[in-house]
Amino acid sequence: MTGAAIVGLGMSDLGKVYGRTADFAATAVRRAVADAGLSMSDVDGLLVSSGMKQELDPRFAGVLGLHELNTLASINAFGASAGTMVANATQAISDGTASTVVCVFADTPLREGRRAGSSWSTQARELAGFAGWQTATGAVTPNILYALAARRHLEAYGTTTEQLAEIAVSQRKWAAGNPLAQLRDPMTVADHHESPWVADPLRRLDCCLVSNGAIAVVVTAADRAPQLAQPPVHVLGYGQGHRPRRMARDSTWGVETGAVESGRRAMARAGVSHADIDFLELYDCYTYTVLVTLEDYGFCAKGEGGAFVEGGRLAPGGALPCNTGGGQLSGYYMWGFTPLSEAIIQLRGHGGDRQVPRHGVAMVSGNGGILEYHSTLVLGTEAA
Repeated sequence: MTGAAIVGLGMSDLGKVYGRTADFAATAVRRAVADAGLSMSDVDGLLVSSGMKQELDPRFAGVLGLHELNTLASINAFGASAGTMVANATQAISDGTASTVVCVFADTPLREGRRAGSSWSTQARELAGFAGWQTATGAVTPNILYALAARRHLEAYGTTTEQLAEIAVSQRKWAAGNPLAQLRDPMTVADHHESPWVADPLRRLDCCLVSNGAIAVVVTAADRAPQLAQPPVHVLGYGQGHRPRRMARDSTWGVETGAVESGRRAMARAGVSHADIDFLELYDCYTYTVLVTLEDYGFCAKGEGGAFVEGGRLAPGGALPCNTGGGQLSGYYMWGFTPLSEAIIQLRGHGGDRQVPRHGVAMVSGNGGILEYHSTLVLGTEAA
């Protein structure tokens, strides 16, 4: 147990909405602080993170009118940033550095009249030695590199595209109950297979959305949380595990990730086992990311992720609810704040039509880079 709790959650409009990154961020922060029943004058810590646009930095504190802070930083661990920020906020509160820390992520990669995918196109880089194969072959976008990882798993363990489709279908079922989800229409495995190829073996419906907007959370001391406006979400454990990509002989890149260490550390700190986890909110930039994270967290053995997700295990009514708001595949894409925000909603019991019946303990993952950077949070409704 860490002695800190998340007490406020704020979201701007999300999805195909347009405006300035800082404006979305300011809206989310003010809504999070109000959600907690606090005022901006209570805030003495601010951690900011920005996605592709990289438009937020510590100067954002001045935009909010925060001129006396005990802790202030810009944090970027890519998709692992949310878990890293909450861990840093928790540490600041636990050691007395600050009493009320806001963590905010904002991004506006979408532009009117432009393809969503253009926001994530990567320019070819000059890479020395063996790594030059990326430039030579054009393997310089996340779609292609994640497809390589997925293909490696398919070839090594017999995983199928039907099993990847199971993940997409399960999350679309969850999205149907989320009024904020961008995609809510029913989807079948056949629909998945009819969607266009993006990079074999990944189809369009294996790939996440691109969204504009911002999400913020407020973290404070656990003993203070019960006096505030919302049911507290206690930070029980956290961990990180980073494995920068190594494309060389004997590398496990793509089939084993830093989620192994990250998950183990978070669960050990929280003092929980797999049997204690009621539901999962996993970073899902691609369907494959969910599958490999399930394996690396130890919910199934390495190579058994495909069989594990069959039969609706992750879907509404399944044995292990996962990405209960639709995730980044069908909900909205706010980096690691997508799974974090949904975990808070579920632990509060505010899930509405998608509320999971058992919601005492959640595990939340963050994944950044090309399966390289990982953070994990274990959150719960009780402090102990």
